[in-house]
Amino acid sequence: MKNWLNKSALAAVAGAAVLALAACGGSPAGGSTGTSGSATDSITVYNAQHESLTQAWVDAFTKETGIKVTLRNGDDSELSNQIIQEGKNSPADVFLTENSPAMTQVENAGLFAPIDAKIQEQVPAAYRPSTDKWTGIAARSTVFAYNKTKLIQAQLPKSIMDLADPSWKGRWAASPSGADFQAIVSAMLELKGQDATLSWLKAMKENSKAYKGNSTAMKAVNAGEVDGAVIYHYYWFGDQAKTGENSNNVALHYFKNQDPGAFVSVSGGGVLASSKHQANAQKFLEFITGKAGQDILRTGASFEYPVASGVAANPKLVPLKDLQAPAVDPAKLNSKAVTDLMTQAGLL
Repeated sequence: MKNWLNKSALAAVAGAAVLALAACGGSPAGGSTGTSGSATDSITVYNAQHESLTQAWVDAFTKETGIKVTLRNGDDSELSNQIIQEGKNSPADVFLTENSPAMTQVENAGLFAPIDAKIQEQVPAAYRPSTDKWTGIAARSTVFAYNKTKLIQAQLPKSIMDLADPSWKGRWAASPSGADFQAIVSAMLELKGQDATLSWLKAMKENSKAYKGNSTAMKAVNAGEVDGAVIYHYYWFGDQAKTGENSNNVALHYFKNQDPGAFVSVSGGGVLASSKHQANAQKFLEFITGKAGQDILRTGASFEYPVASGVAANPKLVPLKDLQAPAVDPAKLNSKAVTDLMTQAGLL
């Protein structure tokens, strides 16, 4: 009886070993090494970029690597504040944003790991922070969307700073509570300084109409409620690609000439230093900034600009090089200083 028990025990151990080996051999390609496929072959991304764009990136990445991605969606400031609150205990492996200030906020809290050299090689320095603690993944251009039935080219502001003039009172709009507009103000602060920015914001309080969201502001321009609005370019292109019902009366004015109104906002991606899946998290950013990831920007419906791997923009867009954007280090964009100034001006 004892010999039978011993043989049965040995058989059970051998069977368990076979199962364990089979489990190890079945891990998806591209996953990091470890004992648990579910733990090591997956990452969690806190996503403040457009959900459809990031989902397209995730689907292509998982198809290529086998690495699963869990998305937690929110907006820039919501997720940056959540990451800071969670600190070293954050379950996030990667953070993606629409605009740079939220990335800088997390960076200043010391929560990012440096990005891999391969990623740096794929993204030109103009679209990375000087610190290389995170990277640009896409970009969007500031524009003045105007009602072409009310304004002609000669009547358009030559600079975004001109919108402070009393002649624009009640004639232009923006979405001051949104991260998009606050990124534009952050660039103005870096380029023009605190006094000029505060003066402009106070004039904005007197001159502009506030709307909730860039799409709503553009819709108001289209309806003739205001002559123009400061928004990002892709809202117009996205609406035109659908029915055009909110943009058919709207045209885009690009300020150019290194004006603060020609600011190109960099969407960011970073790996959390607390991530337990560093290799896979870096691999995800490498994929997004690689040719396959950037091609999704060129061919997809987001109408955002590719910034890496030499991928050209959607042919419908004004090429990045022709925007004549001012040089702004994304690492210097400061969301806290901007919201303080906007509060002081009565806009928030």
